[in-house]
Amino acid sequence: MSTNISGLNTLQDIRNMMEKSSRFISLSGWSGISAGICGLAGTWFAWQRINAFHAQANSASSQCIDCLKTDLLVIASLVFAAAFATAFFFTFLRSRRDGGVLWGPAARRLLWNTLFPMLAGGLVILRLVSLEQYDIIISVSLIFYGLALINGSRYTIGEVRYLGYAELATGLISLWLPELGLSLWAIGFGLLHIVYGIAMWWKYERTGN
Repeated sequence: MSTNISGLNTLQDIRNMMEKSSRFISLSGWSGISAGICGLAGTWFAWQRINAFHAQANSASSQCIDCLKTDLLVIASLVFAAAFATAFFFTFLRSRRDGGVLWGPAARRLLWNTLFPMLAGGLVILRLVSLEQYDIIISVSLIFYGLALINGSRYTIGEVRYLGYAELATGLISLWLPELGLSLWAIGFGLLHIVYGIAMWWKYERTGN
């Protein structure tokens, strides 16, 4: 009996080693939570900027409208940068705590398969800006981000795929409800990340597993 148990433990250890070598499993739930907080903060700043613009609507000119659009794009870029930085920080901390390799083959595959759809989405957004098609930029950003998560989920924990599905669905809804774009942005890049992050922390980090 003890031999059978030892054999099962050995097989489990081999399976865990294979999973660690093929998947990047050091993603931290705090990364999702921090990214969601950055998304909500960005939404708040965007609302403030839009409200300030409407307060000056009587004296608004086309140049002021262009300034508003530029400011919103800057806010979105800063949110992305802050979310990426905080996500990297918490992932780095978990990787060190668990003794994992932060920049191994699995991490490189994850980065490439996530980054490629996001770069494609960025190019589409730049083209939309040049065409002044601002009403669907939020939809496109959510859709390509969702596709990036789905594509990269093969190389990390499977729950990332479900976050990708949720982001994709939110982006598609935004296509038909562009007037709710900023609210859906808050849901997609804010609330969904926080819910995902809490769930991941509860499942993988709460007990130190």
